[in-house]
Amino acid sequence: MKDRVTIKIPRELYETLQPMVEGTGFSSVTEFIVFVMRTLASTGRIDEEDKLTEDEVKIIKERLKRLGYL
Repeated sequence: MKDRVTIKIPRELYETLQPMVEGTGFSSVTEFIVFVMRTLASTGRIDEEDKLTEDEVKIIKERLKRLGYL
């Protein structure tokens, strides 16, 4: 079993993150994304106020569909 998997993100997001990561101590955008995901996952829960509304879910689904993910 591999200890890593590949997660694809839109190139536009990657290119937006590149300048944000420079000079931060992260060696790459990937390292930054792993840090962010670990930070989010470390709580182990989603609070009520963190849940999305039905309208937010609808907007996200429409956007994912336009991007070709759904």
